[in-house]
This record gives sequence, C-alpha cells and structure tokens, in this order.
Amino acid sequence: MPREFSRIDRIGDQMQRELAQLIQREVKDPRVGMVTVNAVKVSRDLGYADIYVSLLSTEELTEASPEVKESIAVLNKASGFLRGQVGRAMKLRVVPQLRFHFDALQGYSRKMDNLIREAVGDKPAVDRDEGEGKDDAESNA
Repeated sequence: MPREFSRIDRIGDQMQRELAQLIQREVKDPRVGMVTVNAVKVSRDLGYADIYVSLLSTEELTEASPEVKESIAVLNKASGFLRGQVGRAMKLRVVPQLRFHFDALQGYSRKMDNLIREAVGDKPAVDRDEGEGKDDAESNA
C-alpha cells in the first residue's frame, strides 16, 4: 500500500509554513511588502526548492511589474538567510537552495472568474424556489 504523501511533499509543506512565518517576521526590507507563500516544490534530490509567492496589492500585478521584480529580487538575495533559518527550524541535514518565483495564478483565476460571471451573469445556476419545492415533495412522499 503506497503512502499518501512522499517525504518530498511533506518537506515542501513544512517549508511553506516555515517560510511564510520567516518572511513575515524576519525579513525587514520594506520593498518586500505583504507576501503570501502559495506553494513550494522541492526537487527529488533536495538540491533546490522553487517557492511561488504572490503579493498583496490593490492593482493587478504581473511578472513584469516593478513591484514584483523588486520583491522577488529581495527575496532571492535573502534566500541564504532564509535557507539557514529553515534548516535550523526543520532540523534538515540537507537544505535545498531557495528560488523565488512570482505566482500569477491568482490574477489568472480572477480574470477567468470575471469572464464566467460576464457569460453567465450573477444569477444562481439553480433557482432556490425550485430546489426547495422538490425537497418538500420528496419528504412528503
């Protein structure tokens, strides 16, 4: 019977939690701003870890945005410090090199959600009155 999660997946999940706390508490650079760690993908040999982050902002951000470029550059420069802190917190013998990337999935999902709302409209897919009538009829039978 195979295990549900491999060791690599568990390490990635733990790294995600540790990095989220470390970036919030330990990285004091004002250029970073509000960063969310969305995912961590660790290579099978623990050589490197790709960390996907998104930034909290009022406007729509892309990888080409100056805020994003600056934040990713700061995080990549702080990767040595973060790597040491993660290694101490997780007690790993081999700590992967950290590589930060901007996660554009939130912007893409927001765009798709808006397109679906335009196509369908804001009305619900199932009318609530019809659904309640069917349930009442079935319970009376």
